[in-house]
Formats: sequence, C-alpha cells, structure tokens
Amino acid sequence: MALTPPAGPPFVLRDVAPDDLPDLHETAIHLDSVNLPNDREALARIIDRSVQSFSGQLPKADRCFVFVVRDEALGRVVGTSMIFAQHGSRRSPHVYFDVIEEERYSETLDRHFSHRILRIGYNYKGLTEIGGLVLRPEYRGHAQQLGRLLAYVRFLYMGLHREVFCDEVVSELMPPLEPDGTSLLWESLGRRFTGLTYQEADSLSRQNKEFIRALFPQDPLYATLLPPDVQALIGEVGPETKGVERMLRAIGFEYAHRIDPFDGGPHFHARTENISLVRDVRAARVSLAPSLGPGTAQQSFLVARQGAEAPFFLAARIDAPTPTNGATLSLSVEVAAALKLAPGDEAAVLPLPARA
Repeated sequence: MALTPPAGPPFVLRDVAPDDLPDLHETAIHLDSVNLPNDREALARIIDRSVQSFSGQLPKADRCFVFVVRDEALGRVVGTSMIFAQHGSRRSPHVYFDVIEEERYSETLDRHFSHRILRIGYNYKGLTEIGGLVLRPEYRGHAQQLGRLLAYVRFLYMGLHREVFCDEVVSELMPPLEPDGTSLLWESLGRRFTGLTYQEADSLSRQNKEFIRALFPQDPLYATLLPPDVQALIGEVGPETKGVERMLRAIGFEYAHRIDPFDGGPHFHARTENISLVRDVRAARVSLAPSLGPGTAQQSFLVARQGAEAPFFLAARIDAPTPTNGATLSLSVEVAAALKLAPGDEAAVLPLPARA
C-alpha cells in the first residue's frame, strides 16, 4: 500500500518577522529575561534589530539574530533562540565576576583554608553570545526535540557566516532562583551596593550598565563572608538548564570560572573554531526523492536555505540516509517546497549529534 507523503515538515525554523510579535510576546512570558523580556515594545525593537541584522543593514558589532520555530499545523511561533554577534564594547562592556580559588595556610596554627574570591571584570573587545532560548512548556519533551533544534540552528548560522562572529562564544546559564524569580546572591551582594531589587537592576541593565561600574566594588570580594546557602549557588546551573549545560559541554564548551554579577549564573565559553557544530556545517546540492518509508532513516540533519529577501533563513530537521558522496542530499518534494529549495540549489547541512 502506498504511503501518503507528509504535507511538509511539522516545524520550520526561520528568522523572526514583524508579524511574529504576538506569538513572541506569549513565548517571552515563560522567560522574561534581559534577552527576551516580557515587554511588547521591547520585543518589537528586538524584532526590528533582527530583521536589520539578517538583511545586513547593521554594523556587525550591533547585529542580533533571532530565530524562531513555527508549528506549521497551528501556524504559530512556539520557541525562539538568539545570537548576539558582539556582546561587549567600550560603550557597554561585557560584565562578569571572575571566580578565583585562593588558598591560605598558617604554619603556626597548622590550619589550611581555601577561599573563593569574586572579582569584577569587564570585556571591552566583545565576544559572541548565545541566549534567549525558550520553548513554550507544552512543546518541551516533543519528539522533534525542538529545544535542541533551536540551540543547534545558531551554530549552523555561525558556520555559514563565520566572518560576522567573534573568536569566542559565551553562554550565560540560568542559576537556581527563588520561586518568585529572586536571586539570593543579588540579595546578599548586589542589592547592598546598588539599593535596587533584582528585578529593578535586571531591567535597568537592559539599557544602561553604568551603575554597575559606578557602584559595584572593584576590589576582590571573599565569598566566605556570604551565607553558606548563597555561597553554594555560585556557578551552579539551575535545574531547568541542566540539559543546556550537557549540550554545551558535548559540543566543546566549558565552564569559564566566571559568573553573572547579578544572579551568579555560570558562564560557559568556547573558541568558535573549536565548537563541533560550527565545524560540521557543510554545503550540499539538493536533489528530490519520494518520501521515505519507515525504517530507511539513518541520520538526522538540519537543512537550511538562505535568501536575499525575508525570510532570509529557513531550516528544518530531516531524517534521511547519510549521503554517499557528501555533496548531495535528497529531500522530499514537501520538505524542499517548505524550504523554498529546488533541485540543484545549494543548501547548508548540519548532521545532528546523538542526544547528549
């Protein structure tokens, strides 16, 4: 009996568009971070910046690329992720706490202590930052592994446009927070030097970081002086972000021994050329094939197409036999149509690693 071919991939990843604002706002409610705030006007500015970034209208240092995944059956955006081409400049530096271990020993007392020290630091040259990864709760755990696709698509894009991005990539992971979103580290440290609540400081830092340089102590701080439960949070990854940590480690990232000065979330970093997903991006010529029957798939890929007009970027996950010559990839008619690809067109291909 003949198989009925699917109408196309159930989920398509692409650059964000102005019409996505209502869906993006609903998605941002589940994160409400500096990168993706629960603020409709701010989100409209983020969308506009992304459109100008994908179209090449902004200087490289100002580009912010926003990717979305769309449920094609329901016609709505259900998740997003972002790349900041350059995070940190002379005008607005990348700010962090270095986490330093210091050992002290007294021969007289025969006592040894190991102290953790926090020292504020600034990066004015800039590095590429990935962030803004959020998926609506009802789509978490989906068979298509949409969170992974949103994470991986950023590295596919970096591999295609290496010249746009810095030589180091950083990801600031969320730490454990209180049920109301409060950071215990901020309450014990940042609030004492700024007089601001965590939410007030978080909101202000989206537009202006001058108060950090002006009010935060520039001398090293001994974490030993903080309450034990607060010390335990330094550099810890929150429970909902453990999967992201595993994914980052699997593709070449490591803990930078740096944390966010607000909430203590750890920074993971990697040299761009050492990220396996960036290295694995390659080009392939598209050919068309009938929809494949069950049992024939051997590997999963992200396949992407780029264009000179919006949408500037389209991608989808496919399961297909591994190409025999590494230069041609067979797509079903439906997938090719969804990605606006024709036979002979060049597509970007990223083999997806096994789940970390």
